[in-house]
Order: sequence, then C-alpha cells, then structure tokens
Amino acid sequence: MTRTKRRADPLLCTVAAAQGRADQPDALFAALDGALKSAIGHKLFTILTYDDDTGEAARVYSNLPGPYPTGGRKRLAPGPWTEAVLDRGEAYIGRTQDDLRTVFSDHELIASLGCASVLNMPVRWRGRTLGSLNLLHKACWYGEDDVDACLPFAQLALPALLTPS
Repeated sequence: MTRTKRRADPLLCTVAAAQGRADQPDALFAALDGALKSAIGHKLFTILTYDDDTGEAARVYSNLPGPYPTGGRKRLAPGPWTEAVLDRGEAYIGRTQDDLRTVFSDHELIASLGCASVLNMPVRWRGRTLGSLNLLHKACWYGEDDVDACLPFAQLALPALLTPS
C-alpha cells in the first residue's frame, strides 16, 4: 500500500513558523498580513482586540499606520455588527460602500483609501471573541468562501491576542 503524500499549505506554514520567533507579536502580525494578502487579498489590514469590560476595541496592528495607527481605540456601540461579530463570533462581510457606511463611523476614511468592502474575521477562544482580523478592499471583493479561507489564519493569531505585549 502506497501512502499518499499530503502537502501543507505554505502560507499557513509561514504564519505558524512566525509564532516561534522571539520578536512577537510583530513577527506573527507581519506574517499574517503577507499571507492574507496573498491568499485572499486586501488593501487595508488591521488587527483589533476587544475588551469586554470597557466595551472598547484597540488596534494592535495596521499595514497602513498613517491613517490607521496602532494603539488607536474606539468605543463599540451595541448593534447588529457587534452582536454578530463579538457576541456570536460570526464573520461580517460588507460588500459595498453603503454596507460600510451603515456599520463604520470612519467609512469616509476607508473610502479615501480605495476600500469599499470588508471581511471582519473574529478570533475566538472559549466561546469569546478576543479580537478580529479586518481585511478591506475594493467593492464586492469578499465572499463567503473567504470566511473559510480566513478562519485558520485568524485562529493562528490567538497566542498574540492572549499574551499581553
């Protein structure tokens, strides 16, 4: 009987290997940025953490630190987006500028960067959303198949979101 050789996904392997580097969380976040740009695509990529106690989101990574610097914080208002992404742990896909306008107060800045669609992918642990990977691109870029493709990358971000910097 001949064994069938399986090939590991090279992008997932790159991200997993980055977890072992000493320069954390920068190495992991940069690897996620590069892998997701290649696997799914994005113009803007950020990683947010969520604090249940304060109801705030904090930006811990951005590929465009000029308009979206790390350390930025914002209070999250209850609504359909927070119920889906934070409470239920469901990915959110906004396909058009109108979708983004209804959800994000910074929709004009997002549009100025040439972005009109979003994939917000929650990072979950023990039934809680600890953060999200946020990919933004031109209109109608993201679809349901991107949620499945993004899930393993999101969960590989988990150690960096569990461990204080």
